[in-house]
Amino acid sequence: MSHLILENIGMTFKTQKGAFRALENVNLKIGKGEFVSLIGHSGCGKSTVLNIVAGLARASEGIVLLENREVNSPGPDRAVVFQNHSLLPWLTVYENVRLAVDKAFSNGKSRTERDEWTRHNLELVQMQHAMEKKPSEISGGMKQRVGIARALSMEPKILLMDEPFGALDALTRGHLQDSVMEIHAALGNTVIMITHDVDEAVLLSDRIVMMTNGPAATVGKILDVEQERPRDRLALSEHPDYVALRSAVLEFLYSRRMRPAA
Repeated sequence: MSHLILENIGMTFKTQKGAFRALENVNLKIGKGEFVSLIGHSGCGKSTVLNIVAGLARASEGIVLLENREVNSPGPDRAVVFQNHSLLPWLTVYENVRLAVDKAFSNGKSRTERDEWTRHNLELVQMQHAMEKKPSEISGGMKQRVGIARALSMEPKILLMDEPFGALDALTRGHLQDSVMEIHAALGNTVIMITHDVDEAVLLSDRIVMMTNGPAATVGKILDVEQERPRDRLALSEHPDYVALRSAVLEFLYSRRMRPAA
């Protein structure tokens, strides 16, 4: 049974130049605990799909079901990590995460339990040493770790990540990818991530969903990544299956760059 279902999703935006058809007949089923990446050229509707699942946008047609319940508004069962960390600059690292914990569990956990849960999630992303620092006092990678901790602290059924490492340098990006793999292994959470990085998609994902170009973008192809977990990036980079998957994604993307209407 699928954990999350997107059925016949279509999306039309009203613009000054008239109606713009962003998505057409998007169908996708995601199992509980799966890590799914969305990849495609800019403007192919990846973020629109993510916003619809998050409840930040309402599809023009179709339906989104999470555990057989319709998704039509934001909720604590779906947490989003954006490329921009969106931390509140006047709060400490601890306070940024605690704010989310208090909102999600004000009636379910005592003050002591909420304090322990806040600290636990900061430990998950290895940020317990910086709890009293303000966002301006930590690096970009550390800010993203706090953003991930804040999202995880709400115990969402779906973790949505919109190019969470896109603004980071290569070394920091690699460290955070490893951290996300470790967290996913420990928690078994369901993750949907947008990325433009082919290697990142192959490294992290159970499936890679490749979107066709817009307008009227849709799911073009889905690749299964059957490499066992835990994954080692160095060992995986030399594996024949990794090379084949990487080539398949690049071929799909390159063919659409050469033929944008495809």
